Amino acid sequence: MDRTRFLLRTSAIYAFIGVMIGSHMAGSGDYVFRAIHAHILVVGWLSLFSFAIFYRLFSIPASSVLAKIHVWTSFLGTFGLTVGMWLYYANPIPNLATFNLLFFIIGGSVLFLGFFAFLLIAFVHGKHIHE
Repeated sequence: MDRTRFLLRTSAIYAFIGVMIGSHMAGSGDYVFRAIHAHILVVGWLSLFSFAIFYRLFSIPASSVLAKIHVWTSFLGTFGLTVGMWLYYANPIPNLATFNLLFFIIGGSVLFLGFFAFLLIAFVHGKHIHE
């Protein structure tokens, strides 16, 4: 799997979704989704795009298990956090409050692990990062 292409394409999808939500909020005057909109753009678009650029600029070995963990926890955590946030705040299906909360919390926790994996990559694979 090409990490850079995967993260870049995923970030483009989040950017499009974020812009759609922002356009809807601007047109309707209803800003109930502002926190979701912000997280989709910052975590989904900006962070995943930044990770894509990181993997393009620095030669982190393709065989790195840590990098694979980073990519997948970032991808799954971003999805879990943003969808979980939507489920929690919008509550589209009544009587699922506990499920919505757990989806939100687990998604955010997985994303946290993704950022922790990135921190480790910056130090473990630091020898591959040159000025």
